[in-house]
Amino acid sequence: MPAEPPTPPAVVEDDPGGRTARQIVGVALIIALLPVLYLLDTPHNFFDLKIYMSAMRWWADGHPLYDYVQADGLQSELYFTYPPFAALLLRPFAGLRLGATVTIFTVLSLVALVVTTWWLVAPLVERHRLARWFALGFAVPLVLAMESTRETLAFGQINMLLVILILGDLLFAVPRNSRWAGVGIGLATALKLYPGIFIVYLLAARRWRAAIGASVAAAVATLLAAAVAPGDSWRFWTHELWLTDRVGRADYTANQSLFGLLSRFTTPGEPNQLLWLLLVLVIAGYGLWRAARALRAGDNLTGLALTGLVGVLVSPITWTHHAYWFIPALVVLVDVVLRRPGDPAVGGLGRRRRIALLVLAVLLAAAMVYGVVSFHNWGTSFARTDAPNEFLLRNTYVLFALVLLVVLPIRRGSAETHAASLSPKRE
Repeated sequence: MPAEPPTPPAVVEDDPGGRTARQIVGVALIIALLPVLYLLDTPHNFFDLKIYMSAMRWWADGHPLYDYVQADGLQSELYFTYPPFAALLLRPFAGLRLGATVTIFTVLSLVALVVTTWWLVAPLVERHRLARWFALGFAVPLVLAMESTRETLAFGQINMLLVILILGDLLFAVPRNSRWAGVGIGLATALKLYPGIFIVYLLAARRWRAAIGASVAAAVATLLAAAVAPGDSWRFWTHELWLTDRVGRADYTANQSLFGLLSRFTTPGEPNQLLWLLLVLVIAGYGLWRAARALRAGDNLTGLALTGLVGVLVSPITWTHHAYWFIPALVVLVDVVLRRPGDPAVGGLGRRRRIALLVLAVLLAAAMVYGVVSFHNWGTSFARTDAPNEFLLRNTYVLFALVLLVVLPIRRGSAETHAASLSPKRE
């Protein structure tokens, strides 16, 4: 009798239903985490937004804007510290009820958060063939869970509105060499100064047109405010701008800048100014050099993430709600880890380095969700950092920023992928 043909090996079929179930569970778990984080976090009750509105009413009553001061049990006195252009845009809210203002700011911030999160993860969705609903359903709650965005929403800050201006500029207008390139960065700089680091980034990357556009936009907005409020504008640019103590104590743990780290070694005295300036020059020079390299390689996301981290480090005051720029850095880490071994876009990243970057991504995400000041008493501590554990805990974001400046990978050709992922699909 002829031999029976060998039985073919069993084929293990994909289980889309099981995969979908796991995805749903993952999204559900992180959504369930949000109420816990927001309930356990220190309730700020829109503290900063209330200061803005009180200052606007003070200004509307005819008082000098920068004379406004509010007593604070933690930091003695707090002031209105934004540039005059920001005051010009906030002034119409003085006539609204506080509840209406809170609602408007919160809704705008949430919309900006969803839009910018999609901008960040859309290339990963296309490149790694992820389900859109899963990527967005996982990413948005995760971003909401992180301390920088929790603090932004809880304080009533305007940071997400600045982020959408900056990301829109650097992910779309600048790569496409649009006539509007730089305008978003310029307006953001006129509103809150620290986005000015992105103008330096454009100069370092030799994007002259965009750098000029940003400078002109910032100048026009500033001059408009000066035309409306000349006295307050003169006072801000010649006097108030240079008084860093108006925004709070530098040694406060929530200040996650290099100057804050040094201040926590020397409090109640101030750190050596020359040492700080030398460190700022070295860190800014190195970080912007890497950021410019990334932009020239087509990796806009890494370029803007590195620049944002430089801003976190070199600004004298970087509150935890300013630390948004770890989020695009985390997206870059996740993208690199998900790429196939030997991908030329990341220089054929080896197995050990991929594992190291995965560990870094997990630690960074965990640190941002747990936070520096949210769930422990470091937020109200002004004592010196004398012990190693205190140094690590009270300077978590500073240390992560320094590590990322060195190890964040540059991905060649990512600008084209980003543009394609957000372009309309042809049927």
